[in-house]
Amino acid sequence: MPDTVRYTLDGSVASITLNRPESRNSLNAETKAGLLAAVRRAADDEQVRAVILTGEGRAFCAGQDLREHAEGLAAGTDPIDTVRAHYNPLVNAITTMPKPVIAAVNGAAAGAGASLALACDLRLAARGASLLMAFARVGLGPDSGASWTLQRLVGPARAVELLMLAEPISADRAAEFGLLHRVVADEELAAEAQQLAARLAAGPTAAYAAIKEALAFASTHTLAESLEKEAELQAWLGKTADHRAATLAFVNKQQPVYEGR
Repeated sequence: MPDTVRYTLDGSVASITLNRPESRNSLNAETKAGLLAAVRRAADDEQVRAVILTGEGRAFCAGQDLREHAEGLAAGTDPIDTVRAHYNPLVNAITTMPKPVIAAVNGAAAGAGASLALACDLRLAARGASLLMAFARVGLGPDSGASWTLQRLVGPARAVELLMLAEPISADRAAEFGLLHRVVADEELAAEAQQLAARLAAGPTAAYAAIKEALAFASTHTLAESLEKEAELQAWLGKTADHRAATLAFVNKQQPVYEGR
């Protein structure tokens, strides 16, 4: 893992921290590769049952490192290849991870940084944070899944507004739009994110994985197809230890203890 990405484990919660505070955690090639490796590591580790993604310092993530991008343009290379090489695999890894991913948005999230937050399952934000769909400011369209996630969260009309006007919105305004799960005081964000992650890590991990899969499937399929997908997932979940434990706990008026399988 490069120094630009920090990976820590606290019980069943993995925390992935972008660690380039001097550049507002912008994403150069090294950081993108390290971030993808960290996300895949959390996905593959059976001990991990919830993940927090956040940034070091005053920003969550400023998006693509434009200094590195400008150097690529000057050298005559095709820096836009980074979308297929880095951003697409990263968003796929987050959205298909069979466990919850929480974005703890501690400051400005812009461009691909905002897109990464939107790709997470839940988003907590510090009150001083902001979101900016900055792509049009540098003559580009959306990437890192923003064209898919943004309009599903806020609707097509508001997605056009946020992408074309490319103006920052405060955390409180983003919450009003439905982009954030909750806004908390700046100094409370880390503890709130850890508390939420611990709650999810103690929950029915297989059920959370099925929820993610069912929602992703239903967003691009018919009702009939989605009903069949639900039946398929329920048949699988019915055989899990967590389902049996929860059912017995309900009958016996006890609190279930989930094993995550």
